[in-house]
Amino acid sequence: MPIVDLQLRDQVVLVIGGTGLIGSAVVARLREEGATTVAASRHPGEDGIEIDAADDQSLADGVAEVIQRHGRIDALVVTAAPAAQTLDPSRSSDPEQVMGAIEAKAMVFLRAATAVIPTMKKAGYGRIVAISGQNAFLTGSITGSVRNAATIVVAENLADELANTGILVNAVSPGTVTTETGQEVQPGRPGSSTPQQVADLVAFLCSPLSAVSAESIAVGHRVLGVTSL
Repeated sequence: MPIVDLQLRDQVVLVIGGTGLIGSAVVARLREEGATTVAASRHPGEDGIEIDAADDQSLADGVAEVIQRHGRIDALVVTAAPAAQTLDPSRSSDPEQVMGAIEAKAMVFLRAATAVIPTMKKAGYGRIVAISGQNAFLTGSITGSVRNAATIVVAENLADELANTGILVNAVSPGTVTTETGQEVQPGRPGSSTPQQVADLVAFLCSPLSAVSAESIAVGHRVLGVTSL
């Protein structure tokens, strides 16, 4: 048992994008806490389920499968999105790439959240967490900034819509995610964090102990030298 019990034992958590760098760390952390954690992706492992979060029918089928197996969904974590390295920097301001990036991240999160909200409303309880990114707060890449900012805006709007329902919605915004994080933070840049550090925060936000909602929380030092109110 952990020293601080997050009361996640026997909670049912669906992690979409659960086989990626951050997603797999989130799955492992939640399982350490005793949560029944379902890892979902387009290419799931042996103990996961297949969900294409860009496809509404695939989402509906996947959510129905989780409910059929486990009876409910207490928390949803959405980490599914193309890695920043896959974005073409030479097309940063290309409207086609920008719209595609919004669709692949912010709209995937919205679709996934919309798919689980009805069952959470019936239960009067739920936790929903989006993984965004600190380049939402930076210029330099329209594609990177807009797709992450849109994800945060979607999360905060959903949180307000769901106020007083027992469902809390938040976004987690890492800086650079690396397996070997350092302490140095450069001016005008965010700090780095490990997948496990991101997962620690996500686990708390999925917990019944959390009363946080409508927040975008940075992991690693928030952009050095920038004030955000």
